[in-house]
Amino acid sequence: MNILLLGSGGREHALAWKIAASPLLTKLWCAPGNAGIAKDADCVALDMADHAAVIAFCRANAVDFVVVGPDAPIAAGIVDDLGAAGIKAFGPTKAAGQLESSKSFTKALCRANAIPTAAYEHFTDAEAAKAYVRAQGAPIVVKADGLAAGKGVVVAMTLADALAAVDMMFGGGFGEAGAEVVVEEFMRGEEASFFALCDGEHALPLATAQDHKRAFDGDTGPNTGGMGAYSPAPVMTEALCAQVMDEMIRPTLRALAAMGTPYKGVLYAGVMVTAQGPRLVEYNARFGDPECQVLMLRMMSDIVPALLASADGQLKNFSLRWYDNVALTVIMATKGYPGDYGKGSVIAGLNEAAACEGVEIFHAGTKADGDRVLANGGRVLNICATGKTVKEAQRRAYAAVDRVRWPEGFCRRDIGWRAVEREEHP
Repeated sequence: MNILLLGSGGREHALAWKIAASPLLTKLWCAPGNAGIAKDADCVALDMADHAAVIAFCRANAVDFVVVGPDAPIAAGIVDDLGAAGIKAFGPTKAAGQLESSKSFTKALCRANAIPTAAYEHFTDAEAAKAYVRAQGAPIVVKADGLAAGKGVVVAMTLADALAAVDMMFGGGFGEAGAEVVVEEFMRGEEASFFALCDGEHALPLATAQDHKRAFDGDTGPNTGGMGAYSPAPVMTEALCAQVMDEMIRPTLRALAAMGTPYKGVLYAGVMVTAQGPRLVEYNARFGDPECQVLMLRMMSDIVPALLASADGQLKNFSLRWYDNVALTVIMATKGYPGDYGKGSVIAGLNEAAACEGVEIFHAGTKADGDRVLANGGRVLNICATGKTVKEAQRRAYAAVDRVRWPEGFCRRDIGWRAVEREEHP
Protein backbone atom coordinates (compact mmCIF):
# COMPACT_ATOMS: atom_id res chain seq x y z
CA MET A 1 0.00 0.00 0.00
CA ASN A 2 0.99 3.59 -0.66
CA ILE A 3 0.21 5.69 2.42
CA LEU A 4 0.30 9.45 3.01
CA LEU A 5 0.52 10.68 6.62
CA LEU A 6 -0.45 14.28 7.36
CA GLY A 7 1.31 16.18 10.17
CA SER A 8 4.69 17.20 11.53
CA GLY A 9 4.70 16.57 15.29
CA GLY A 10 5.82 13.90 17.71
CA ARG A 11 2.49 12.12 17.29
CA GLU A 12 3.08 11.87 13.55
CA HIS A 13 6.66 10.64 13.98
CA ALA A 14 5.37 7.85 16.25
CA LEU A 15 2.68 6.97 13.68
CA ALA A 16 5.23 7.07 10.84
CA TRP A 17 7.59 4.79 12.81
CA LYS A 18 4.77 2.31 13.45
CA ILE A 19 3.31 2.42 9.92
CA ALA A 20 6.81 2.01 8.42
CA ALA A 21 7.10 -1.35 10.23
CA SER A 22 4.00 -2.76 8.48
CA PRO A 23 4.54 -5.52 5.92
CA LEU A 24 1.54 -4.08 4.06
CA LEU A 25 3.42 -0.87 3.30
CA THR A 26 4.88 -0.20 -0.14
CA LYS A 27 5.62 3.53 0.17
CA LEU A 28 5.14 6.09 2.96
CA TRP A 29 5.07 9.85 2.53
CA CYS A 30 4.56 12.46 5.25
CA ALA A 31 3.44 16.03 4.69
CA PRO A 32 5.12 18.15 5.86
CA GLY A 33 7.02 15.90 8.31
CA ASN A 34 10.13 16.83 10.32
CA ALA A 35 13.81 15.89 10.65
CA GLY A 36 13.03 12.64 12.49
CA ILE A 37 10.11 11.54 10.30
CA ALA A 38 12.46 11.80 7.30
CA LYS A 39 14.14 8.58 8.54
CA ASP A 40 10.85 6.63 8.25
CA ALA A 41 9.07 8.37 5.37
CA ASP A 42 9.64 10.66 2.39
CA CYS A 43 8.76 14.16 3.61
CA VAL A 44 6.91 16.30 1.07
CA ALA A 45 6.31 20.04 1.20
CA LEU A 46 2.52 19.86 0.97
CA ASP A 47 0.26 22.35 2.70
CA MET A 48 -2.30 20.30 4.67
CA ALA A 49 -4.71 23.24 4.45
CA ASP A 50 -4.66 23.08 0.64
CA HIS A 51 -7.02 20.15 0.17
CA ALA A 52 -6.86 20.32 -3.62
CA ALA A 53 -3.07 20.01 -3.51
CA VAL A 54 -3.30 17.01 -1.14
CA ILE A 55 -5.82 15.30 -3.45
CA ALA A 56 -3.66 16.04 -6.51
CA PHE A 57 -0.62 14.52 -4.76
CA CYS A 58 -2.61 11.40 -3.86
CA ARG A 59 -3.74 10.97 -7.47
CA ALA A 60 -0.28 11.61 -8.94
CA ASN A 61 1.35 9.10 -6.58
CA ALA A 62 -1.38 6.43 -6.46
CA VAL A 63 -1.90 6.92 -2.71
CA ASP A 64 -4.21 4.21 -1.35
CA PHE A 65 -4.75 5.55 2.14
CA VAL A 66 -4.33 8.87 3.96
CA VAL A 67 -3.78 8.97 7.73
CA VAL A 68 -4.65 12.34 9.29
CA GLY A 69 -2.64 13.19 12.42
CA PRO A 70 -3.57 16.66 13.77
CA ASP A 71 -6.87 18.25 14.72
CA ALA A 72 -6.85 21.29 12.41
CA PRO A 73 -7.18 19.38 9.08
CA ILE A 74 -9.98 17.26 10.60
CA ALA A 75 -11.85 20.42 11.64
CA ALA A 76 -11.28 21.82 8.14
CA GLY A 77 -12.92 18.77 6.54
CA ILE A 78 -9.92 17.10 4.88
CA VAL A 79 -11.47 13.64 5.39
CA ASP A 80 -14.70 14.78 3.69
CA ASP A 81 -12.82 16.19 0.69
CA LEU A 82 -10.61 13.10 0.32
CA GLY A 83 -13.69 10.87 0.51
CA ALA A 84 -15.48 12.94 -2.14
CA ALA A 85 -12.42 12.45 -4.37
CA GLY A 86 -12.59 8.67 -3.84
CA ILE A 87 -9.52 8.53 -1.59
CA LYS A 88 -9.75 6.46 1.62
CA ALA A 89 -8.73 8.28 4.79
CA PHE A 90 -8.38 7.58 8.50
CA GLY A 91 -10.09 10.19 10.66
CA PRO A 92 -13.54 11.62 11.33
CA THR A 93 -15.52 13.90 9.05
CA LYS A 94 -15.78 17.60 9.84
CA ALA A 95 -19.25 17.11 11.35
CA ALA A 96 -18.20 14.18 13.58
CA GLY A 97 -14.96 16.01 14.45
CA GLN A 98 -17.03 18.71 16.18
CA LEU A 99 -16.53 16.54 19.27
CA GLU A 100 -13.18 18.33 19.46
CA SER A 101 -13.63 21.48 17.39
CA SER A 102 -16.65 22.67 19.41
CA LYS A 103 -16.71 22.26 23.19
CA SER A 104 -20.34 23.39 23.29
CA PHE A 105 -21.35 20.74 20.71
CA THR A 106 -19.87 18.00 22.90
CA LYS A 107 -21.32 19.35 26.14
CA ALA A 108 -24.80 19.50 24.55
CA LEU A 109 -24.38 15.93 23.27
CA CYS A 110 -23.39 14.80 26.77
CA ARG A 111 -26.38 16.56 28.31
CA ALA A 112 -28.79 14.99 25.79
CA ASN A 113 -27.36 11.48 26.23
CA ALA A 114 -26.73 11.41 29.99
CA ILE A 115 -22.95 11.09 29.53
CA PRO A 116 -21.27 11.95 32.87
CA THR A 117 -19.35 15.23 32.64
CA ALA A 118 -18.87 18.54 34.47
CA ALA A 119 -21.83 20.89 34.82
CA TYR A 120 -21.43 23.80 32.39
CA GLU A 121 -22.88 26.75 30.51
CA HIS A 122 -22.00 28.09 27.05
CA PHE A 123 -21.54 31.83 26.39
CA THR A 124 -21.16 34.17 23.43
CA ASP A 125 -20.97 37.26 25.64
CA ALA A 126 -18.26 38.13 28.16
CA GLU A 127 -20.50 39.87 30.69
CA ALA A 128 -22.93 36.93 30.85
CA ALA A 129 -19.98 34.54 31.28
CA LYS A 130 -18.55 36.66 34.10
CA ALA A 131 -21.92 36.85 35.85
CA TYR A 132 -22.07 33.02 35.77
CA VAL A 133 -18.50 32.77 37.08
CA ARG A 134 -19.35 35.08 39.98
CA ALA A 135 -22.46 33.07 40.79
CA GLN A 136 -20.58 29.75 40.75
CA GLY A 137 -17.37 30.88 42.47
CA ALA A 138 -13.87 29.41 42.18
CA PRO A 139 -12.22 27.05 41.44
CA ILE A 140 -13.81 26.92 38.00
CA VAL A 141 -12.73 26.03 34.45
CA VAL A 142 -12.89 28.40 31.46
CA LYS A 143 -12.51 26.88 27.98
CA ALA A 144 -12.29 28.38 24.50
CA ASP A 145 -15.05 26.74 22.46
CA GLY A 146 -12.88 26.11 19.39
CA LEU A 147 -9.45 24.61 18.66
CA ALA A 148 -6.55 26.23 20.49
CA ALA A 149 -3.71 23.71 19.98
CA GLY A 150 -4.43 22.00 23.30
CA LYS A 151 -3.92 25.24 25.25
CA GLY A 152 -7.44 26.74 25.29
CA VAL A 153 -8.25 25.80 28.89
CA VAL A 154 -7.75 27.87 32.04
CA VAL A 155 -8.22 26.07 35.36
CA ALA A 156 -8.88 29.11 37.53
CA MET A 157 -8.30 28.60 41.25
CA THR A 158 -9.45 32.16 42.11
CA LEU A 159 -12.36 34.32 40.98
CA ALA A 160 -9.93 36.95 39.68
CA ASP A 161 -8.15 34.38 37.49
CA ALA A 162 -11.47 33.13 36.11
CA LEU A 163 -12.71 36.64 35.23
CA ALA A 164 -9.34 37.44 33.63
CA ALA A 165 -9.57 34.23 31.58
CA VAL A 166 -12.99 35.21 30.26
CA ASP A 167 -11.71 38.67 29.29
CA MET A 168 -8.60 37.17 27.68
CA MET A 169 -10.59 34.72 25.54
CA PHE A 170 -13.26 37.17 24.44
CA GLY A 171 -10.47 39.72 23.90
CA GLY A 172 -8.92 37.51 21.22
CA GLY A 173 -6.32 35.63 23.29
CA PHE A 174 -7.05 32.46 21.32
CA GLY A 175 -8.25 34.15 18.12
CA GLU A 176 -11.48 32.78 16.69
CA ALA A 177 -11.32 29.74 19.01
CA GLY A 178 -12.27 31.99 21.92
CA ALA A 179 -15.15 33.83 20.24
CA GLU A 180 -17.39 31.59 22.36
CA VAL A 181 -16.53 30.06 25.72
CA VAL A 182 -17.69 27.20 27.89
CA VAL A 183 -17.50 27.63 31.67
CA GLU A 184 -17.41 24.36 33.61
CA GLU A 185 -17.53 23.04 37.11
CA PHE A 186 -14.09 22.21 38.52
CA MET A 187 -13.77 18.43 38.89
CA ARG A 188 -11.56 16.92 41.58
CA GLY A 189 -9.81 13.66 40.82
CA GLU A 190 -7.08 12.12 38.70
CA GLU A 191 -7.14 12.59 34.94
CA ALA A 192 -6.29 9.88 32.42
CA SER A 193 -6.47 9.50 28.64
CA PHE A 194 -8.67 6.79 27.13
CA PHE A 195 -8.51 5.91 23.43
CA ALA A 196 -10.81 3.87 21.22
CA LEU A 197 -10.71 3.15 17.50
CA CYS A 198 -14.16 3.69 16.02
CA ASP A 199 -15.73 2.64 12.72
CA GLY A 200 -19.02 4.52 12.93
CA GLU A 201 -20.78 1.77 14.87
CA HIS A 202 -18.24 -0.27 16.83
CA ALA A 203 -15.40 0.80 19.13
CA LEU A 204 -12.18 -1.02 19.97
CA PRO A 205 -10.55 0.21 23.20
CA LEU A 206 -6.81 0.88 22.98
CA ALA A 207 -4.31 1.08 25.83
CA THR A 208 -4.69 3.82 28.45
CA ALA A 209 -2.22 6.63 29.08
CA GLN A 210 -1.68 9.58 31.36
CA ASP A 211 -0.08 12.85 30.35
CA HIS A 212 1.34 15.83 32.21
CA LYS A 213 -0.24 19.09 30.99
CA ARG A 214 1.57 21.60 33.20
CA ALA A 215 4.89 23.06 32.08
CA PHE A 216 6.90 22.51 35.25
CA ASP A 217 7.71 19.89 37.89
CA GLY A 218 5.05 19.11 40.46
CA ASP A 219 2.33 19.83 37.90
CA THR A 220 2.85 23.59 38.23
CA GLY A 221 2.99 26.37 35.67
CA PRO A 222 0.80 27.03 32.63
CA ASN A 223 -1.08 24.37 30.70
CA THR A 224 0.74 23.09 27.61
CA GLY A 225 0.01 20.65 24.80
CA GLY A 226 1.61 18.03 27.11
CA MET A 227 5.10 17.70 28.65
CA GLY A 228 5.25 13.90 28.90
CA ALA A 229 3.15 10.78 29.20
CA TYR A 230 3.18 7.12 30.15
CA SER A 231 1.15 4.02 29.39
CA PRO A 232 -0.66 2.20 30.89
CA ALA A 233 -2.36 4.57 33.34
CA PRO A 234 -2.60 2.66 36.66
CA VAL A 235 -5.68 4.67 37.71
CA MET A 236 -7.66 3.18 34.79
CA THR A 237 -8.56 -0.29 36.05
CA GLU A 238 -10.31 -2.82 33.79
CA ALA A 239 -13.60 -2.01 35.52
CA LEU A 240 -13.14 1.73 34.92
CA CYS A 241 -12.26 1.12 31.25
CA ALA A 242 -15.45 -0.92 30.81
CA GLN A 243 -17.43 1.87 32.48
CA VAL A 244 -15.94 4.49 30.12
CA MET A 245 -16.84 2.35 27.11
CA ASP A 246 -20.43 1.85 28.35
CA GLU A 247 -21.13 5.35 29.69
CA MET A 248 -19.13 7.55 27.29
CA ILE A 249 -17.78 5.98 24.10
CA ARG A 250 -20.73 3.82 22.99
CA PRO A 251 -23.46 6.41 23.77
CA THR A 252 -21.42 9.01 21.86
CA LEU A 253 -21.13 6.75 18.80
CA ARG A 254 -24.85 5.98 18.92
CA ALA A 255 -25.72 9.67 19.18
CA LEU A 256 -23.51 10.68 16.25
CA ALA A 257 -24.80 7.81 14.08
CA ALA A 258 -28.38 8.90 14.87
CA MET A 259 -27.47 12.44 13.76
CA GLY A 260 -26.29 11.06 10.41
CA THR A 261 -22.63 11.83 11.16
CA PRO A 262 -21.07 8.48 12.14
CA TYR A 263 -17.70 8.78 13.88
CA LYS A 264 -14.76 6.95 12.28
CA GLY A 265 -11.21 7.33 13.52
CA VAL A 266 -9.66 7.44 16.96
CA LEU A 267 -11.76 8.93 19.76
CA TYR A 268 -9.74 10.25 22.67
CA ALA A 269 -11.61 10.80 25.92
CA GLY A 270 -10.00 12.84 28.66
CA VAL A 271 -11.42 11.15 31.76
CA MET A 272 -11.47 12.54 35.30
CA VAL A 273 -11.63 9.72 37.84
CA THR A 274 -13.67 11.34 40.62
CA ALA A 275 -15.09 10.03 43.88
CA GLN A 276 -18.40 9.68 41.99
CA GLY A 277 -16.82 7.65 39.17
CA PRO A 278 -15.36 8.53 35.76
CA ARG A 279 -16.51 11.78 34.13
CA LEU A 280 -15.68 13.16 30.71
CA VAL A 281 -13.34 16.17 30.68
CA GLU A 282 -13.41 16.53 26.89
CA TYR A 283 -13.13 14.62 23.64
CA ASN A 284 -10.38 14.89 21.04
CA ALA A 285 -10.89 13.65 17.49
CA ARG A 286 -7.33 12.32 17.04
CA PHE A 287 -4.52 10.57 18.87
CA GLY A 288 -3.15 12.53 21.81
CA ASP A 289 0.29 14.08 21.61
CA PRO A 290 2.33 12.85 23.58
CA GLU A 291 0.08 9.86 24.40
CA CYS A 292 0.31 8.50 20.85
CA GLN A 293 4.05 8.06 21.27
CA VAL A 294 3.74 5.72 24.25
CA LEU A 295 0.80 3.84 22.69
CA MET A 296 2.76 3.11 19.52
CA LEU A 297 5.69 1.78 21.56
CA ARG A 298 3.37 -0.64 23.39
CA MET A 299 1.34 -1.80 20.38
CA MET A 300 2.49 -5.27 19.34
CA SER A 301 0.09 -5.62 16.39
CA ASP A 302 0.53 -4.08 12.95
CA ILE A 303 -1.28 -0.72 13.06
CA VAL A 304 -2.18 -0.49 9.35
CA PRO A 305 -4.95 -3.17 9.36
CA ALA A 306 -6.46 -1.49 12.45
CA LEU A 307 -6.56 1.93 10.76
CA LEU A 308 -8.06 0.36 7.63
CA ALA A 309 -10.69 -1.53 9.65
CA SER A 310 -11.71 1.76 11.26
CA ALA A 311 -12.08 3.49 7.89
CA ASP A 312 -13.90 0.49 6.36
CA GLY A 313 -16.38 -0.12 9.21
CA GLN A 314 -14.83 -3.50 10.01
CA LEU A 315 -13.87 -3.27 13.70
CA LYS A 316 -16.61 -5.57 15.01
CA ASN A 317 -14.42 -8.69 15.24
CA PHE A 318 -11.05 -6.92 15.32
CA SER A 319 -8.51 -7.16 18.16
CA LEU A 320 -5.07 -5.75 18.94
CA ARG A 321 -2.21 -7.14 21.01
CA TRP A 322 -0.12 -5.04 23.39
CA TYR A 323 3.23 -5.43 25.10
CA ASP A 324 3.04 -5.63 28.89
CA ASN A 325 5.97 -3.23 29.27
CA VAL A 326 5.46 0.35 30.42
CA ALA A 327 6.29 3.13 27.95
CA LEU A 328 7.14 6.68 29.07
CA THR A 329 8.01 9.81 27.13
CA VAL A 330 9.65 13.05 28.26
CA ILE A 331 9.06 16.15 26.12
CA MET A 332 12.05 18.43 25.57
CA ALA A 333 10.77 21.90 24.73
CA THR A 334 12.37 25.21 23.79
CA LYS A 335 12.84 27.54 26.77
CA GLY A 336 9.92 29.94 26.92
CA TYR A 337 7.30 27.40 25.79
CA PRO A 338 4.28 27.58 26.04
CA GLY A 339 4.89 31.33 25.74
CA ASP A 340 7.32 32.99 23.34
CA TYR A 341 10.34 30.96 22.30
CA GLY A 342 13.14 31.16 19.76
CA LYS A 343 13.82 28.90 16.80
CA GLY A 344 16.98 27.64 15.14
CA SER A 345 19.06 26.44 18.12
CA VAL A 346 21.27 23.42 17.42
CA ILE A 347 20.52 20.07 19.09
CA ALA A 348 23.44 17.65 19.54
CA GLY A 349 23.90 14.24 21.17
CA LEU A 350 20.82 12.58 19.67
CA ASN A 351 22.69 9.49 18.47
CA GLU A 352 24.22 8.96 21.91
CA ALA A 353 20.81 9.40 23.54
CA ALA A 354 19.15 6.97 21.12
CA ALA A 355 21.80 4.34 21.95
CA CYS A 356 20.53 4.07 25.55
CA GLU A 357 18.80 0.81 26.41
CA GLY A 358 15.07 0.71 25.64
CA VAL A 359 15.07 4.25 24.18
CA GLU A 360 13.31 5.58 21.07
CA ILE A 361 13.38 9.26 20.11
CA PHE A 362 10.49 10.85 18.22
CA HIS A 363 10.97 14.31 16.76
CA ALA A 364 8.35 17.07 17.00
CA GLY A 365 9.43 20.64 16.24
CA THR A 366 12.71 19.89 14.47
CA LYS A 367 14.14 20.57 11.04
CA ALA A 368 17.24 19.28 9.30
CA ASP A 369 20.05 21.66 8.31
CA GLY A 370 22.53 19.46 6.48
CA ASP A 371 23.80 17.06 9.14
CA ARG A 372 22.55 19.28 11.96
CA VAL A 373 19.17 19.10 13.70
CA LEU A 374 17.66 22.46 14.62
CA ALA A 375 14.82 23.29 17.02
CA ASN A 376 11.86 24.60 15.02
CA GLY A 377 8.99 24.73 17.50
CA GLY A 378 7.86 24.76 21.11
CA ARG A 379 7.75 21.03 21.85
CA VAL A 380 10.80 19.70 20.03
CA LEU A 381 11.75 16.15 21.07
CA ASN A 382 10.03 13.14 22.62
CA ILE A 383 12.58 11.05 24.54
CA CYS A 384 10.77 7.74 25.01
CA ALA A 385 11.71 4.57 26.84
CA THR A 386 10.17 1.25 27.73
CA GLY A 387 10.74 -0.82 30.86
CA LYS A 388 9.20 -3.48 33.07
CA THR A 389 8.08 -0.79 35.53
CA VAL A 390 7.34 2.94 35.33
CA LYS A 391 10.45 3.55 37.44
CA GLU A 392 12.65 1.64 34.97
CA ALA A 393 11.15 3.38 31.92
CA GLN A 394 11.54 6.74 33.68
CA ARG A 395 15.19 6.06 34.58
CA ARG A 396 16.01 5.05 31.00
CA ALA A 397 14.26 8.07 29.50
CA TYR A 398 16.10 10.55 31.73
CA ALA A 399 19.44 8.80 31.11
CA ALA A 400 18.85 9.54 27.41
CA VAL A 401 17.68 13.12 28.12
CA ASP A 402 20.98 13.74 29.92
CA ARG A 403 22.91 12.83 26.75
CA VAL A 404 21.12 15.43 24.64
CA ARG A 405 23.21 18.60 24.34
CA TRP A 406 20.75 21.45 23.88
CA PRO A 407 21.24 24.44 26.24
CA GLU A 408 18.18 26.20 24.82
CA GLY A 409 15.89 23.33 25.80
CA PHE A 410 14.17 22.26 29.01
CA CYS A 411 12.05 19.39 30.29
CA ARG A 412 10.21 18.28 33.38
CA ARG A 413 12.18 15.89 35.60
CA ASP A 414 9.18 14.16 37.20
CA ILE A 415 7.22 12.55 34.35
CA GLY A 416 5.37 9.51 35.71
CA TRP A 417 5.62 10.61 39.36
CA ARG A 418 2.11 9.46 40.32
CA ALA A 419 2.65 5.97 38.89
CA VAL A 420 6.10 5.69 40.50
CA GLU A 421 4.53 6.55 43.87
CA ARG A 422 1.95 3.79 43.31
CA GLU A 423 4.71 1.29 42.53
CA GLU A 424 6.72 2.26 45.62
CA HIS A 425 3.69 2.47 47.94
CA PRO A 426 1.07 0.06 46.56
